[in-house]
Amino acid sequence: MGRVVEITDVILRDAHQSLLATRMAMEDMVPVCKDLDDAGYWSLEVWGGATFDACIRFLNEDPWERLRMFRKLLPKTKLQMLLRGQNLLGYRHYEDGVVERFVNKAVENGMDVFRVFDALNDLRNLKVPMAAVKKAGGHAQGTICYTVSPVHKIPAFVDMAQHLKDMGADSICIKDMAALLKPQVAYDLVKGIKEKCGADTLIHVHAHATTGVTLVSLMKAIEAGCDIVDTSISALSLGSGHNPTEALIEMLEGTGFETRVSKELILKVNNYFTKIRPRYREFASDFTGVDTEIFKSQIPGGMISNMESQLKGQGAGDRLQEVMEEVPRVRQDSGFPPLVTPSSQIVGTQAVFNVLMGKYKAMTGEFADLMLGYYGSTLGEKNPEVLAKAEAQAKKPPITVRPADLLKPEWDTLRADALKLENCRDDDEDILTFAMFPQVAPKFFKARPNGPLNLGVDPVVKPDAPATAPASQAKAEAGGDATVKRPMTYVVTLQGREHKVTVSAPT
Repeated sequence: MGRVVEITDVILRDAHQSLLATRMAMEDMVPVCKDLDDAGYWSLEVWGGATFDACIRFLNEDPWERLRMFRKLLPKTKLQMLLRGQNLLGYRHYEDGVVERFVNKAVENGMDVFRVFDALNDLRNLKVPMAAVKKAGGHAQGTICYTVSPVHKIPAFVDMAQHLKDMGADSICIKDMAALLKPQVAYDLVKGIKEKCGADTLIHVHAHATTGVTLVSLMKAIEAGCDIVDTSISALSLGSGHNPTEALIEMLEGTGFETRVSKELILKVNNYFTKIRPRYREFASDFTGVDTEIFKSQIPGGMISNMESQLKGQGAGDRLQEVMEEVPRVRQDSGFPPLVTPSSQIVGTQAVFNVLMGKYKAMTGEFADLMLGYYGSTLGEKNPEVLAKAEAQAKKPPITVRPADLLKPEWDTLRADALKLENCRDDDEDILTFAMFPQVAPKFFKARPNGPLNLGVDPVVKPDAPATAPASQAKAEAGGDATVKRPMTYVVTLQGREHKVTVSAPT
């Protein structure tokens, strides 16, 4: 028997987030939960990322109820979520007490593994959420957002892994959201972390498939000692999604490595999702192939479509190439942040502004905050001239402290504001839902008694239940566009100011 490589399947969360705009209804996941639970996975990713937002914005579904349902249907398997550090699942930093309440409530409802990341890799933004996970009895997975720049070298990532372990991380995740992790780097990085942090350090590698090279990267990571990898059942894989679970299992044959996952059971799951996927075709990503240009631009595919949409809205669709050339310059000026939600949207929008209006002639509030440290620190140095412009526009100084240190306790205010809303319950769950999405929650609380929506076409009508709403009705009830192929617009509140930000497929 060879060394066992564990697998986390993302079919119930990141797979449909990446390929179907997070629109899959819970009822379309329920039928395969028993087979997934019996299949032999290390964990199943079921929550977090954009699913919380999509549940209340489009599906009229209580995300807390979704978590409880998964816990009931997957009793044998660890449940995993993606947590945006001090941002939780929202788009701003939350005060420490709110972070702790959220983590406690998630554990209470059945969450086991918390993959805690920060868009800037600022470890200060991971400290409180990771400590809260540990205190609540969860598995704290400290996460490195992998990116490529002149300052992001293997030794810097290895040092970060050691810091995460010192903070109490139960495992270390290398999170490659843009499919930039090449095979040899994967090998060297995993080997470096094992050597620095100890052979017993659990290393988990998450890589998207966008550039076409990362299945090989997973193999090299495994050869270097990686313990767990993320994959997705093949019916919802590849493109801007993930590498297929079945392909990874077959690839390991004869290598001295093996998995515990049952090929027979996941074949059944795959057959099921093969039939379900076409029902969500109106939400399907147009990108299904390979894009190696990302290695040059560092721009994830969803970010490109977002910028293209912004340009077309200004009648400047022919200037996309200029914007793509501007993005690396804006990224350098802002200290080489990794391009992941929300930094990818902030950098991309500023690049659009620079091309349309002139270099930093206009600056978004979010970009000014990024420059001034209100999202956290970056590994690279910031351009002092751009920093001065940001300070002049924002009329506030740059900060070097952890951003959440500037926040006052906010729970009582959040609770008071939430309880003014129709149908808002006086419990932590509803107040947390309001805290993360104050613009969307009122409409959701009001519509919640109508029950969940299914935005898939030709839904199966259950004999003991009313027909699920067709897409046209779903559009009206959810307050969203059920035929969306374009990016979604979010209202982001930062330091008390509201901004509209157009976002493509958050990570």
